[in-house]
Amino acid sequence: MIDISMVKFDDNGLVPAIIQEENGQVLMLAYMNKESLEKTLETGYTWFYSRSRKKLWNKGETSGNTQKVLEISYDCDGDTLLVKVHQTGVACHTGSYTCFSGRKLVGSENSIALVAEEKKQPLATVINELYKVIQDRQLHPIEGSYTNYLFDKGQDKILKKVGEEAAEVIIASKNMKKDEITYEMGDLWYHCLVLLAFHNISPETIFRELMNRRQGGSYHKFEGKTGIRPEM
Repeated sequence: MIDISMVKFDDNGLVPAIIQEENGQVLMLAYMNKESLEKTLETGYTWFYSRSRKKLWNKGETSGNTQKVLEISYDCDGDTLLVKVHQTGVACHTGSYTCFSGRKLVGSENSIALVAEEKKQPLATVINELYKVIQDRQLHPIEGSYTNYLFDKGQDKILKKVGEEAAEVIIASKNMKKDEITYEMGDLWYHCLVLLAFHNISPETIFRELMNRRQGGSYHKFEGKTGIRPEM
């Protein structure tokens, strides 16, 4: 039996379910109760609860427009389901492919309040600025600075931290937690910049190496340093 205890049904015992075609197209929104969710899991096809008829219904039971379930996810609060399906026929009872076909409330950008896009700092700028701060700590040590602590301890300590942070990224990824991956990757990048500063290698050197690979350098051809293509 699949554990559904993480799904939070409302006071009426229902949870909204967004139905999405395998190609990403949103098909419909319906409601499930515990029984219909269990029947969906048991049969592999979508079952819902009709709020108007007060009964369960199987999508496509009479029309033949069935939905074979491929994947079911729940959101961060556990109170909404996302059901990815293979749709046979149309999804909407009106004959439309989706319940949202041809029903735009807003169809042009002049119809809604435009919000200015948040200004984003180029990644290279952020990395170069952080690298300059690290270099400044090398030249002008500050008491209590963690960066200076690393440089004082030397290469072995820096390498140890790079290894530890890489391991933390691996664990966060295995746990499938994006916030942890973001945090640990930030730690890893910082320690990698400290390592680059220790060797007096600028981020620009790394950027050039990556651009060389992008343009078809030896690594792009899987030849590595040796110039010999390994067995795949």
